[in-house]
Amino acid sequence: MPAIAQVEPMTTARALRGPFDYRLPDELREAGVQVGSMLVVPFGRRNVLGVVVGLADSSEVVEEKLLAPLRALELGVPPALVGLAEWIAAEYCSTLARALSLVLPPGATRRLGGRRRRAVPALTHLPVGSRAAAPPALSGDQRAVLEALEHDLVERRAGLRLLHGVTGSGKTEVYLRAAHLALEQGRGVIVLVPEIALTPQIVGRFIDRFGETVAVLHSQLRPAERYAEWRRLRAGEARVCVGPRSAVFAPIEDVGLIVVDEEHESSYKHEGDPRYDAREVAEERARRCGALLLAGSATPRAESVHRLARMQLPRRIDGRRLPRVHVLDMREHAGGHGHPVGHGHPVGHRQPGGLHPLTDEALARVRAARGKAIVLLNRRGWSNFLSCRSCGRVWSCPHCDVALVLHRAARCLACHHCGHRRPTPASCEHCLSTSVARHGAGTERLQHELERVLGDGGFPVFRLDADAVSAEPSGVAALLHRFESAECGALIGTQMVAKGHDFPDVSLGVVLDADATLRFPDFRAEERTFALIAQLAGRVGRGGEGHVLVQTIAPQARAIVHAAAHDSEGFLAGELERRRALGYPPFSHLIRIVCAAGDSRAARGAAQAVRGRLDGFAAAHGDGVSDRPPERVILGPAALFRLRGRERQMVLVKAADRRSAVQTVGHAVAQAAAAREHAGVSFSVDVDPQ
Repeated sequence: MPAIAQVEPMTTARALRGPFDYRLPDELREAGVQVGSMLVVPFGRRNVLGVVVGLADSSEVVEEKLLAPLRALELGVPPALVGLAEWIAAEYCSTLARALSLVLPPGATRRLGGRRRRAVPALTHLPVGSRAAAPPALSGDQRAVLEALEHDLVERRAGLRLLHGVTGSGKTEVYLRAAHLALEQGRGVIVLVPEIALTPQIVGRFIDRFGETVAVLHSQLRPAERYAEWRRLRAGEARVCVGPRSAVFAPIEDVGLIVVDEEHESSYKHEGDPRYDAREVAEERARRCGALLLAGSATPRAESVHRLARMQLPRRIDGRRLPRVHVLDMREHAGGHGHPVGHGHPVGHRQPGGLHPLTDEALARVRAARGKAIVLLNRRGWSNFLSCRSCGRVWSCPHCDVALVLHRAARCLACHHCGHRRPTPASCEHCLSTSVARHGAGTERLQHELERVLGDGGFPVFRLDADAVSAEPSGVAALLHRFESAECGALIGTQMVAKGHDFPDVSLGVVLDADATLRFPDFRAEERTFALIAQLAGRVGRGGEGHVLVQTIAPQARAIVHAAAHDSEGFLAGELERRRALGYPPFSHLIRIVCAAGDSRAARGAAQAVRGRLDGFAAAHGDGVSDRPPERVILGPAALFRLRGRERQMVLVKAADRRSAVQTVGHAVAQAAAAREHAGVSFSVDVDPQ
C-alpha cells in the first residue's frame, strides 16, 4: 500500500491549487484508502474535508514533515468519478475542488465531524420488468432504432447517438427498451431529464417498468432521502438513476447506457462554478466507461445534429398527423396587439399579451366543446414594469440594473434576477404623482383576463409558471395533475407548459408574442424560437385533431415559418449554414470571462488584466497575423448590467480550437485571480455559454 495520499482539500479559493501530500499512518493504509476516499485532514488552521486523487510511494517533501489525515469517512466516491472531476476542472476552467464537490455524496461538504451515518435499510428490489403490464407494441420506426441500439449494447461498443423523433413518436419507449437491454448485460443506466418537476411522466414510467432498481436523485429531496438514494446506487442496490443534470454524476459502476432526454433544453447547463454542460459531461463519461449515449429530442440543437450520429422517428406512434399550425399576423390588429388583455393601453401600443380575434374564437370553441387548451406566454408577472406618467421614473431593482416586475396577487414589485421585492407603489416617491402606468402583460394578468372571459360556466384556467409553482404546496406535479384530471380547461404559462407533457385531450395550443425570443441578443435566438413553437405544438392533438395558433409581428421569420410547417430538417440545414458563415458553434467555441466586484473600476481593471494576458499569448503564438482568418478572436472588456449589487465586466473569446483556448483562458484567469490588486474580484468562466 503506498505511503503517501495526494489529497485535494475541499476549498473554494480559485488561487489555491492542490493536491497536497499527506502521510498515511498504518491504520489508514490497512483500511484501504484509495483514490476517491474522503479524509478529514489538517489544512492551515482548520480541519477540512479532502478527497484522495492519487497515491504515491514517496513525496518531494521530507516524509517526517508531512501531516497525517485525522480520519477517513465511511464512504468515498468511485475512482472513475474522480477522473471525471479532473476532466471537468480542466474543461471548464475551474478548480479541482469545485469539480469534486459535484461527485461527492450529498451533504458531504457540510458534515465534517466524521460521524457515522445510520445505515439506510436495504429495500426489497424487484426483478426487471416485474411491476409493469406488458410493454406496448413497437412501431416499425421504433423497431429499426432498437435493432441498431441493441447491436451496440450487446457488443458493449461505446457510441454517441442522437434520437431525433417528432413529439409523440415513442422516444420514451425506446429509452425503456434500451435500458432493459443494458440491465440484461449487467450494466447500469443513467437517465437525464431537464427538470424533475416538469417531467413526472417519464420518471413514473421508469419506476413502473423497473421497480425499486430505480433511484431518483434531485434537489427537491430532503437531504436524508437524497443520501439514501445515492447510497443505494453506490452499493449497487439500484442500477438505474433518473434525475436532472446532477444525476450524470450518479455513483454507478459499469454504466452501459446514458440517456439525455429533451437534449435541447438549456437547463442542462449548470449556473454555478464549474459551469459544466451535463450533455458534454455525459458524452465524456460514456467515452470513459464504454457506454452508449442516447440523446433524444423533437427539436435537437444544431450542435448535436452536426456532431452525433442521428437516428429518426419521423411519425407519431398512433399514426396521427401533427397539428395544423396557423401563424397570426399581429401587425394587422389594433396596431400590433389584437384586442387588449386588460385595460389602460392606447390603441397602437403593442401589448404582447393581446389576443387575436381568431384566438378568441378558437378558445370559445374549446370552451363550448368542453375541451382543453394550452396557452404559452413566455413572460410571468402582471406587468413588465411600472413608470410614472408625470416624471417618467421607472421602478428598478436597487441591486440589479433591471426594471421590477409587477406581481399583483403578491402586491409587490419583484426582481427576477436577485429576488428583491418591495410593495406596489400607490404614487411616485420622486414627484408624488399618483399617475402610475403599467406596461405589458405577463401570465398572471393573462390568467385573470381569461378567467373573466372563459372561467364562468365551469371552465377552469390553470397557470404554470415559477410564481404559481412556489405558491402551490405540492408544486408542479400537483398542478399538472389537476389540469390532467379536469374535465376541461385551459393551462396557461411560460415555457414550462411546453416541456414534455403528455395530455391526450388537448386540442388547441396558442403561442402569444412568439417572436419575443427572436429579439434576444443571442445567436441561438432562432433555434430557441423554433423549439418553443414546435414543442408547444407537440403537446396538441395527441388524442385527436388539434391545431395551434402562433401570434407574432414577425410572421416571415425563418424560425416561425419552419416551425409552422413542422420542418425541422429545413430549419436545421439553414441554421447550420448560417452558423458556418458566421463562425458560431458548432464551428467555433465561445468562452466568456466575467469579472465582478463591488466597484466598477475594480471589475474593469481585472477584466483588462485578463484581456492583456490573452492578447500577450495570442501575440506570442502568432494568432491572426497571417492572411488566414484568425484562429482566435478576443472581444471586450464590455460592461454587463449590475447584478446582486456587483458591477460586472465581460471578456469574450471566440476560438476554433477549444482545448488550447480553454487552457489559455485558464492560465490567464488563474494569474489574474492570484494578483493582490484583484483580491476583491470574483472571476467566472463559462465555456460555450448558453
